[in-house]
Amino acid sequence: MPVKPTLVSIYLAGLAGLSVTGAAMAAGEQTPYPTDPASVASGLEIAEIHCAACHAVGASDESAQAGAPAFRYLSRRYPLENLEESLAEGIVTGHDGMPEFAFAPEDIDAFLGYLTTIQAR
Repeated sequence: MPVKPTLVSIYLAGLAGLSVTGAAMAAGEQTPYPTDPASVASGLEIAEIHCAACHAVGASDESAQAGAPAFRYLSRRYPLENLEESLAEGIVTGHDGMPEFAFAPEDIDAFLGYLTTIQAR
């Protein structure tokens, strides 16, 4: 039976690519995810519906749940594209209370496109 990645395993797996991704984002390279206004709005809506009860999902809000990382800092922890597979298969974390999510491909693209637009530099 395949093991679903946890946020910790995604973090550890992404450490190797972090400097490359960060450098690419700093250099102004295009994201592989849509950042047009309609897609960004859809991604924000997904974040608000599924994540905002615990996480800060905006560019300047605070997380409602202590210890829940603000989405604007996720790229500091690991490359955002590392979330793609977990979002499709279902994110599983090592703590109670976080529901498992599995999104459709177009929702994943919109969500990751939105996350791309709010990352703190």
